[in-house]
Amino acid sequence: MNMLEINGLNVWFGTARDRVDAVKGATFDVAKGQSFGLVGESGSGKSTILRAITGLAPTWSGSIKVAGETVEHKRHKSFFKTVQMVFQDPYASLHPRHSVDQVLGETLHLHGFKDIDNRVVKLLDDVGLGQKFRFRYPHQLSGGQRQRVAIARALAPEPTLLLLDEPTSALDVSVQAEILNLLADLRAEHGLTYLMVSHDLSVVGHMCDRLAVMKDGEIVEIMDVAALQGMQAKHPYSRQLLEASV
Repeated sequence: MNMLEINGLNVWFGTARDRVDAVKGATFDVAKGQSFGLVGESGSGKSTILRAITGLAPTWSGSIKVAGETVEHKRHKSFFKTVQMVFQDPYASLHPRHSVDQVLGETLHLHGFKDIDNRVVKLLDDVGLGQKFRFRYPHQLSGGQRQRVAIARALAPEPTLLLLDEPTSALDVSVQAEILNLLADLRAEHGLTYLMVSHDLSVVGHMCDRLAVMKDGEIVEIMDVAALQGMQAKHPYSRQLLEASV
């Protein structure tokens, strides 16, 4: 079964002469439990696809299906129990005056969970932080710790699909591997499906089963990771990306 199906997705900003077509005719699917990468240079439309799925890019056409259900332009609350997103910059996505306990507790409350205390502790354990971080504020945490909190918040509603927008690019190189390994472990433990945006082919090679290469808003090639690792890209642009990453 496919957890995510994108068919003929177009996303644009502005109108008339000011219109910018950010994504043009994107089509791909992600099987349940799979990790799928979107790669390409900055401005190629990768993150815009994630934003269209979550409703952060409201002007789009085409078809988006999650777990077999068509996504409408107005998202129901139930949608966010299934789909959550982890952003690139954990500092920008956490409220500076909210403690870790408030960030996680409010998310759990919003999604109708009881037993919030125990769930907060479990979430912190799941992301390798533990209870001692519970009443700290974002400025008291390192970049890697903040991203762990952001991942815990995304896990709070018990989603099945996580959208990962360059989740390690704002972090120190030494911390990036820790966060990627955490995400790989969580996917295995919770049976999650990932759609991951990255400009780093080595990250995608480590994390993903399949990937789509994007250029100027269009998907130019879809391949599995074995083809990536074997340098077997067919499209000239994909080959160029691979050669540049060696």
